[in-house]
Amino acid sequence: MIERKSDLARLEALDCGKPLDEAAWDMDDVAGCFEFFAGHAEALDKRQNAAVALPENFKCHLKKEPIGVVALITPWNYPLLMAVWKVAPALAAGCTAVLKPSELASVTCLELGDVCKEIGLPSGVLNIVTGLGHEAGAPLSSHPDVDKVAFTGSYATGQKIMVAAAPTVKPVTLELGGKSPIVVFDDVDIDKAVEWTLFGCFWTNGQICSATSRLLIHKNIAKEFIDRMVAWSKNIKVSDPLEEGCRLGPVVSEGQYEKIKKFVANAKSEGATILTGGVRPKHLEKGFFIEPTIITDINTSMEIWREEVFGPVLCVKEFSTEEEAIELANDTHYGLAGAVISGDRERCQRLAEEIDAGCIWVNCSQPCFCQAPWGGNKRSGFGRELGEG
Repeated sequence: MIERKSDLARLEALDCGKPLDEAAWDMDDVAGCFEFFAGHAEALDKRQNAAVALPENFKCHLKKEPIGVVALITPWNYPLLMAVWKVAPALAAGCTAVLKPSELASVTCLELGDVCKEIGLPSGVLNIVTGLGHEAGAPLSSHPDVDKVAFTGSYATGQKIMVAAAPTVKPVTLELGGKSPIVVFDDVDIDKAVEWTLFGCFWTNGQICSATSRLLIHKNIAKEFIDRMVAWSKNIKVSDPLEEGCRLGPVVSEGQYEKIKKFVANAKSEGATILTGGVRPKHLEKGFFIEPTIITDINTSMEIWREEVFGPVLCVKEFSTEEEAIELANDTHYGLAGAVISGDRERCQRLAEEIDAGCIWVNCSQPCFCQAPWGGNKRSGFGRELGEG
């Protein structure tokens, strides 16, 4: 994977539209994920047949066995990385796997298959099946010879996978949508907090399940903070993802493009204010490009507050007290991630414990490491990926 990094990054950028620099960083993470789980595979061998302490005259040893055939159904926003998050631990555990990448971005997953052939992975250990969800993903979820399903994608599709897996009572791991909060208090370095806020929402063209797309900003600094965000957003380079310096490429498809525009239009019709963005950049006549978008005058019944947009759209709401911030942060059916930015470490700890989400960042947003478990609460799914588990 390291040897093919530049080619894979270019293919990734062409296939899903993310900036080339980001795609290259993803390839580093892909290689790191394989290395991490290779180490765990060796460690697992050393722990096999570990003795369990029992009363006299009894002996017990634990043997870890592969669950069998696992179906791995992955999304288009991180096509290769999300695949490897599932493939690497499955192979490390001794399972065989069937990978079904998104029909919108499958190219680098097919390249992964080529790499596996090159290194001599035995035939049939990793199988890659492309196709539409109802033609390829659904049969995998229900097939009696599949022993487990791991899925990353939308809440609606996650429901269908649970239903399909139920008749054979196979275990399912689901990493679904999000509408994650980022809570910014009035004791911060505003420039740094603005940078993390915009990164947390606009990274990967805003197409991140954990995007901290609901900004909760303390009223004491709200005006200055929002003004700086708008100014910074207007300087984000939106361009062909292969162009040097690109920080925001096109969204993945026409369907996604129209969906995002509809979210913005609905927010405006409900009384929200579009401070910046929400339209095609003037210098780009074609392609599914949307300017980074910041929306204010939000109330909690609005669609833009409640539903996952999966695009470069940030909605903003002010708060006055810590208690109000916690209530607003938890005002969602989702619970994948959240972020707290404050100079008060004790306050950060309190909010980290109170926000109902699988991952909480403190004074940052979006860093993710294969050493730490990943997954959500509520309608963001269940089960964990990565980490030692």
